[in-house]
Amino acid sequence: MLSPVVTVSIFQKQPDPQAFSAGQVIFEEGQPGQHMYGILEGTVDILVNGKVVETINTGEVFGVGVLVGVKNRTYTAIAKVDSKLASVDEKRFLFAVQETPMFALQVMKSYSERLSRLQRML
Repeated sequence: MLSPVVTVSIFQKQPDPQAFSAGQVIFEEGQPGQHMYGILEGTVDILVNGKVVETINTGEVFGVGVLVGVKNRTYTAIAKVDSKLASVDEKRFLFAVQETPMFALQVMKSYSERLSRLQRML
């Protein structure tokens, strides 16, 4: 699998990284979405029904579901600390996969593991 350093380097190629202040909502459960995110710097809390179920760090990805057919966000993402994120839409995701095919496997693994954890909590 790819290391967080490689993941960050893939996301650093994306234009216009976004800064989120500690406590700022990145997206909310139930909202439609068109982008996944990679954490360039910082930490993000993942919440379901208002409860933190996971905390993710630099080099990790989230919000992948909307790129693989899930219409609405299945959880809320909130910056735990001041964070810098890069977003990737479907077109850029496909380009990143062409450049670094192992990236697709890492994203699928991350998505699958997060989904399994969330299902066990329900």
